[in-house]
Amino acid sequence: MTIEEQIQQFLSSPAFGVAGASTNRQKYGNKVLRCYLQNGKTVIPVNPNEPEIEGIPCVATISDLPSDVLSISMITPPAVTAKLVPLALEKGIKNIWMQPGAEHPDAVALCRAQGINVIADGSCVLVVLGYHEH
Repeated sequence: MTIEEQIQQFLSSPAFGVAGASTNRQKYGNKVLRCYLQNGKTVIPVNPNEPEIEGIPCVATISDLPSDVLSISMITPPAVTAKLVPLALEKGIKNIWMQPGAEHPDAVALCRAQGINVIADGSCVLVVLGYHEH
């Protein structure tokens, strides 16, 4: 698949998870969440320390995401990304987008070996969806 096809497949999910979602509006973990909202997408923040972000209830772990979440954005340090990818695979997530800076080579290799659509080439969901700061 081309990167454009990978992105189309990622965006075709009925709902999206955001691992590394943050209450801090300056952080990418918050901007990515708001970007999905700006584009009318159903999105669930994953954060074990917050009850809700931007008015949306959080789930504590990827394992707690609803089954219609087939795509997840990871805005996490690479070492955390490496721990989360196996959980995402167990959950049945088909598409993983590692935001720039979240990529971990072992996690990318695991995704490819399992036939998961992984975007980890420096593409940014904020650019693709056209995020606007409010």
